[in-house]
Amino acid sequence: MKKLLLAASLLTLAASTPHTPPVAQKTAADPNTTNEVPQDNKLIIYQMMTRLFGNKVALNKPYGSITENGCGKFNDITDTALDEIKKLGVSHVWYTGVIEHASMTDYTSSGMPADDADVVKGRAGSPYAIRDYYDVAPDLAVNVKNRMAEYEALIQRTHTHGLKVLMDFIPNHVARSYKSDAKPVGVVDLGAKDDKTKAFAPNNNFYYIPGQPFVVPAGYNPLGGFKGPREDGKYAENPAKATGNDVFKAAPSIDDWFETVKLNYGVDYQDNRAPHFTPVPDTWLKMRDILLFWAAKNVDGFRCDMAEMVPVEFWAWVIPEVKKVKPDIVFIGEAYDAKTYKMYIEQGHFDYLYDKVGLYDGLRRLMTGSGTTDDITHVWKEESRGFSSHMLRFLENHDEQRIASKQFAGDPQRAIPAMTVTATLASGPIMLYFGQEVGEPAHGAEGFSSEDGRSSIFDYWGVPEHQKWMNQGKFDGAKLSPAQQDLRDFYSRLLNLSATSDAIRQGKFYELQDANNLGKEYNQRHLYTFLRYTGKQQLLIVVNFSADKTYRPTLNIPAEALTAMGLNPKKFYTYTDLLNNGTPRNDLYVKLEPLSAHVFELKAK
Repeated sequence: MKKLLLAASLLTLAASTPHTPPVAQKTAADPNTTNEVPQDNKLIIYQMMTRLFGNKVALNKPYGSITENGCGKFNDITDTALDEIKKLGVSHVWYTGVIEHASMTDYTSSGMPADDADVVKGRAGSPYAIRDYYDVAPDLAVNVKNRMAEYEALIQRTHTHGLKVLMDFIPNHVARSYKSDAKPVGVVDLGAKDDKTKAFAPNNNFYYIPGQPFVVPAGYNPLGGFKGPREDGKYAENPAKATGNDVFKAAPSIDDWFETVKLNYGVDYQDNRAPHFTPVPDTWLKMRDILLFWAAKNVDGFRCDMAEMVPVEFWAWVIPEVKKVKPDIVFIGEAYDAKTYKMYIEQGHFDYLYDKVGLYDGLRRLMTGSGTTDDITHVWKEESRGFSSHMLRFLENHDEQRIASKQFAGDPQRAIPAMTVTATLASGPIMLYFGQEVGEPAHGAEGFSSEDGRSSIFDYWGVPEHQKWMNQGKFDGAKLSPAQQDLRDFYSRLLNLSATSDAIRQGKFYELQDANNLGKEYNQRHLYTFLRYTGKQQLLIVVNFSADKTYRPTLNIPAEALTAMGLNPKKFYTYTDLLNNGTPRNDLYVKLEPLSAHVFELKAK
C-alpha cells in the first residue's frame, strides 16, 4: 500500500511540474530477487559411504576388525538397491571411498600388506589417505583379486538403472605409504624422481624437510586398547614430507592430518607461495592422467576433495583437459571460502561447489533454534548472487554430523523445512547422504571416530537405522518404524518434485519476506516464503522452522511479484500443494504446522 501511495504522489508531482526535457532514469533493481538467469543444474545426488552402505553385520564392536564388524561390498549395491535409490528421485550416486587407501587390514596375499598403524587413522583407514590412485579398496571386493572388475560392474549396473556415477578425486594429499602397484605401464610413481635434498622444487611431487626424519605425534593411540600392525610410535620416513594440511615440519601434531603428505603443484609455500607453473609441473601431468584413467572407466564425474587447497590455476588447466576427452564429465569442488567461489567457478572451471559455510551453516542454526531466516536471504542476496545454479546444497555428508544426532538437531523431523529450502531455493544440485532419509542418528563411538554424531569413515561399522531399511539386502524398508517410513516418504516426494518441476529445475527466484513480514501471524524468524517460476510453472514455497509453534498467516503475493511471474494481478488463482499431495484451494490462508513445508502451484481460475 505504501508503494502505491508513493507512486500516486510522484505522478501528481510530475503533472504539476513545468515541462523539462526527459532524463534517462535507471530502474532500481528489485531487492527481492536477482538478475541471475538460472541454469538447469538440478542434479540429485545420493552419497553413500560404500564401505558402510551394504554392511549387514550389526555387532558394532568399537575398534572391531573387518571380520567382526563386517564391511559393505560393491556387489551389495544390487539392482534392487539401485531401483530404490532411483525411486527417491536420484540422478547421480556418489560412491565414496572407492580408491585404495591406507588401512590396518592385511591383504598380503593380494600384494597389499597392512599399513603401519602409527600413520593410519582407524582400523579401516581414512578413504582420503590414498595409497594407490590407480586401484580400488580391497575391502570393497568379494574377490580381492577381481576388485577392479567388481567396481567396473557396479558402474555398468548403476548406468543400467538410469543413474550416473560420481567418485572421489583427492588431489591435495596422499597416504604416507603411497606406492602404486596397479599403475599402468609407463606411469612413473609419485615422488619416484623427486630431489629429496630440496624442500621445494617445481617438479618434485612432494615437499620435504631435508635432514629431518618424520616424527609420529606423541600420544597417538591408533586402536585404543588394541595393538595395531607394527605399532611402536615410529614410522620410517627420512627426510620427512610435509603433512597434508599444509604443515611444513617433521613433527606434525596429533590434530594435524599427519597420516597424509601434501602434494606439490608448483607453489613454494615457504617463499610467500611463489608460483612455478611454467612449464607445467610434473604433479599436474600425473593428476591429469589419473583423472583420465578413471574417466575411461566411464564414471560421470568427480567430487574433488579440498579443492581450494590446490591452486586454481591447476583446475583451470586440468578440467578442460579432461573435458576434451569426456565433455559431459562433472567436477564438484569441496569448498569453504565464500570469497573464492566465483574464482573457482569462472577461472577454475568447476561445475559446482559445496555451499557449506553459507546455506548449510545458516540452516543448521535455524534447525537448532539459534538462527533466523535472514541467513537464507544473505546466501541468495550476497554470497552466491549470480551463480547460485553452481552451488551444491546438502544437510548431511560424511564430514558433517547427522541431523538426528544429539550433537546436531536430535530430531530428523527438523530436516523437513530445511531440506525443502535446500532442494528448492535454486536450480543447482542437491545431495542426500545415505541414512539421512530414515533419520540415522550415528549413535556410538566406533573406534577412531568417537561419539561425534557422524557415521565413521575410519572404522568398520554397521549403520543401524539404514540397516533397517536395507533389511538384509531386500531394500524394502520392512523394519522401519512408521515415523521412519513417513520421513523417507517426505524425502521421496521432495526429491521427485525437485527432479520433475520446471520451476525448481530452471525457474527464477523471488523472495516474499518483505511482502509478508508485517502480516498477522507471520513470524519471519521462523517462516520463510519465496517463489520459483518459469513461463510454464509458478510455485509458492513456504516453510516453518519452529519446532513447537503453529502459524496461520494469510500469505501475500504482491502485484509486482505476480507481474514478474507473467501473471495478471487482477485474476484469481488456485493453489495446490504439490509437496503434500494437496487439492486446489482458493486462498492463501494457510495453517503452518511446526516443522512443515508446502509447495503451492498457482493456476488461473
